[in-house]
Amino acid sequence: MRSEVLLQVYDRLFHHYGRRYWWPANSPFEVMVGAILTQNTAWANVERVLARLQEIVALEASAISNLPVHVLADVLRPVGYFNVKAARLQSFCRWLLDQGGIQKLEAQSTAVLREALLRVHGVGPETADDILLYAFGRPVFVIDTYTRRLFGRLGLADGSEPYELLRSRLEQALPQDVGLFNEYHALIVEHAKTSCRSSPLCAACILKEGCPSAGDFPVRKVHAKK
Repeated sequence: MRSEVLLQVYDRLFHHYGRRYWWPANSPFEVMVGAILTQNTAWANVERVLARLQEIVALEASAISNLPVHVLADVLRPVGYFNVKAARLQSFCRWLLDQGGIQKLEAQSTAVLREALLRVHGVGPETADDILLYAFGRPVFVIDTYTRRLFGRLGLADGSEPYELLRSRLEQALPQDVGLFNEYHALIVEHAKTSCRSSPLCAACILKEGCPSAGDFPVRKVHAKK
């Protein structure tokens, strides 16, 4: 991938949408809970659940892990798969406590911490990278459906690469800047919801010029490096 092209895309998105102030949370732990709950659901549902959860218990790992699982599952109903997510959330909370809490984990390198997160029940690569970037402030690029869609349509990626391959290519092509990765991912999500939808609204898209999927493409397609 070409750094200058990726940064041009970022600049155009940022100029159009402005700062997104993502991830909205009051603490790193709240980010972690949100990352687990947002799997396969809309963020509005997660916000509802977080509010409901804080009505009955402190938003802390110990308090959540000690809740009866059926009580937690009932609170999580708005996010879907509530029984599965209740078990995953409690598993994560107990793991966090076993590790000595967030401060202990902060001392670990990004690679070591990522491997540890991936060993937690229910935590996949995207969730782990959400936690690393937004809770721990580590320079990792989150790959989601929106990222694949946008870069695939722009000709910057195939869109079907394995998660780790696409992540490493983006991280190698961009400056290792937590703020940049944070904002870039948030801007991609915003643009995917606004214009680059599953059925794209190309006429109003700010990236239409130079996009091979928009029909009027004056620039050659950029291929990822092998």
